[in-house]
Amino acid sequence: MKPRDEFVNDRQPQSALREWRRQIGQPVALVALIAIAAVLGLAGPFGTEARLTLLPRLAYWLVTVFATYGWGLMAGLLLDRPTAALPFWQRVLVVGSATGAGVCVAVLAINLVTFGWWPGRAEWLPLLGTIFVIAVIITAALGLISRQAPAAHAPSPAPPALPPILDRLPLDKRGPLVALSVEDHYVRVRTTKGEELVLMRLSDAIREVGATPGDQVHRSHWAAFGQVTSVRREGDRAILTMRVGDDLPVSRANLPKIKEAGLLPR
Repeated sequence: MKPRDEFVNDRQPQSALREWRRQIGQPVALVALIAIAAVLGLAGPFGTEARLTLLPRLAYWLVTVFATYGWGLMAGLLLDRPTAALPFWQRVLVVGSATGAGVCVAVLAINLVTFGWWPGRAEWLPLLGTIFVIAVIITAALGLISRQAPAAHAPSPAPPALPPILDRLPLDKRGPLVALSVEDHYVRVRTTKGEELVLMRLSDAIREVGATPGDQVHRSHWAAFGQVTSVRREGDRAILTMRVGDDLPVSRANLPKIKEAGLLPR
């Protein structure tokens, strides 16, 4: 069997190819590439206006744009993981150089087929320098954009789910839970926005507090620990002063709970 790392390495080119196909097939990408090719075809830079008529020139630039973009995208995907630990500008140089090398090959091949042109000895250095500088600049620009994109487009965190017991209260009294207290066959539900009597057992009400930090501190009371403003000892029990409403007693058996919550010294 292959080691785990070899399996990962085998999958990486396949994963990069799938991502390449997905990105290059995006309608926005296709429209942008065609638009760029059209602009270059109409403008005819680098002497193509003099050497090609309009339709062949448009075809030339369409092939060139798709070939160079396709290789640059593949180089970035293949090198993304191997260069992940490098500082940003080192990654730009590595990916930009790899992109420039592939683009150079593509440009030479396209020009050889289209014009039968091969650079002379004096033309190599300006050609390679121009291609590599452009590749590094474009790689840096795309890298800076991608670094900003998550912050700009990150989805807002979902609001925390409300405790189910709040559904039993009028809208104007739904707020952060403070306490639950037994009164005959009812439970008084206290929030920061008011109080309401609900016909139910305390044990059932406690099951509906959701993720609200708190615990039953007395056989007749449940307290939200985040709503406690102070605690004082009275003999073998304690008293919780709540942010809203009356104080709550803590029975001796439940003292360990408030100690565990950090409301009393252990």
